[in-house]
Amino acid sequence: MGKLKVAIVLFGAFLALCTKVVLRVEGSASSSLQKEIEAKLKVLNKPAIKTIKSEDGDIIDCVNIYKQPAFDHPALKNHTIQTWQKSGSCPKGTVPIRRILKEDLLRAASLDSFGRQPPEVFINSTNSDSAKLNGTNAYPENRTASYLFTTLYNYIGAEADINLWNPRVDLPDDFTTAQLRLKAGGDSTTDFQSVETGWMVNPKLYGDRATRLFISWTKDSYKTTGCFDLTCPGFVATGQLALGATFSAISSQSGKQYEFNAAIVWDSSSGNWWVKVNNNMTVGYFPGKLFGPGGLQHSATSVEFGGQVYSPQIGKKPHTATAMGSGEFATGRLGFACYMRNYLIKDYSQQLKYPPYAQVTSEEPDCYDAVNDVQPREEPYFFFGGPGRKPPYCP
Repeated sequence: MGKLKVAIVLFGAFLALCTKVVLRVEGSASSSLQKEIEAKLKVLNKPAIKTIKSEDGDIIDCVNIYKQPAFDHPALKNHTIQTWQKSGSCPKGTVPIRRILKEDLLRAASLDSFGRQPPEVFINSTNSDSAKLNGTNAYPENRTASYLFTTLYNYIGAEADINLWNPRVDLPDDFTTAQLRLKAGGDSTTDFQSVETGWMVNPKLYGDRATRLFISWTKDSYKTTGCFDLTCPGFVATGQLALGATFSAISSQSGKQYEFNAAIVWDSSSGNWWVKVNNNMTVGYFPGKLFGPGGLQHSATSVEFGGQVYSPQIGKKPHTATAMGSGEFATGRLGFACYMRNYLIKDYSQQLKYPPYAQVTSEEPDCYDAVNDVQPREEPYFFFGGPGRKPPYCP
């Protein structure tokens, strides 16, 4: 019995020692992660001259215009800024930047991937409408889109009035957008540069399911460059509208329809791509230096208007139920389906005009579709969207 007591005491001491070792290891790992998070937040959130609490709960920091994240990019060292609200406004010489919180970083797969668009993973198929139209058999398996596009010229601008909705997002990694995108480089399918703007619902990035203003860019098809909003160095904010701001007025079925105007325009004197909303309200610009010689430093080779859904469950069963647009198919038309109107392009003629050779594609027409509604003597409407998973057609 005495030996048994000794054994129990020794075993208890052993367990206590192991527990201490485990706790030390876990504590050390937790402490290391905490330090990494704090370091990342320090890089993302620049010192604020003034802080504003918006009605939707976001914290907006007014940051010195020359201290914003864009200037951490090596291509923008010694860059001279080109110059052309609600809940208060930022002082002169500062720009509003939505503050990144610790909780935002913890939702990301890793600190390095925070705010970045996942790379497009391409697979071969002869069944994709998009693959047929762009002359390849490749289309992205982690994204799907329904859009109107034009490719025959060099483009230096695009704009559209985009219908505002708040579609459902199904899975934790999913997001859904309504956007315009200008692309250049390679075959513009598997190897491209792009600048984008529009609205997005992205719970993983923003921490809620609100419809928000966004911008995005990449130099290499999202492989290693670019991001959403100001989550990496690159985009230069110049206006008094914070990227990631929510839209308070959202359309409803058979109800009032809301929209906002979005534009991306190239400036020939600097090579920068300006983003403007609501017919000339400046947001900021993508510096041409981000894209290197050629490509978007001079012009785009295609323009896309429409919607996109990102999900690991694109083209798989069960398909994601993340909706595009309003969540209704394009055939529902006005009052039900999401639309774009006044979708215009600008080429070297310097004139805004409807794309003369526009094509429409839906990469998964049983899940999301598109209709370009052009009637004689009437304003064209481009409708797009869908519910995602809807058996038996989109199982």
